[in-house]
Amino acid sequence: MPVNERLARFFAEQRVTHEVLPHRTEFTAQRVAEAAHVPGAHLAKVLLVREHGGGYVMLVVPAPCRVDLTALKLAGAGRKFSLASESEIERRFPDCEVGAMPPFGGLYDLPVYVDACFSRSEEFVFQGGNHHEAVRMRYADYERLVHPTVGEFCLHAREKPVNE
Repeated sequence: MPVNERLARFFAEQRVTHEVLPHRTEFTAQRVAEAAHVPGAHLAKVLLVREHGGGYVMLVVPAPCRVDLTALKLAGAGRKFSLASESEIERRFPDCEVGAMPPFGGLYDLPVYVDACFSRSEEFVFQGGNHHEAVRMRYADYERLVHPTVGEFCLHAREKPVNE
């Protein structure tokens, strides 16, 4: 499967400068970063998060980070969230391989929450709908196109999760 057609059309319509990075097939964000020869901190790990009471949001954090659902709760005005199941992901992203969703929630009617770590970098890399191609673009272009809610949503290796 080539880079997601929906994403390719969106880039063409928006005249977005980007580069496709073919790589060996990988299934974890850190391994994708290694295969694509980019720093893990520049590779977006895209997660589908279910809001308790209905609805979903897209959460985008750097590959080496774990998710801080407590921080997401605070950013979401106290709403509680949990990670969506694989079957929920398949239903929401029928044109993507599971776990390789591009971080463009607007293409899937999802609000996007992105970790502030990315705003400190010029480069932004993500999977393009499959497990063998990544896409590189400027983070400033991504933010301009998506208008995400930006916050501190990741736990770095040395941090412990905050209890709710």
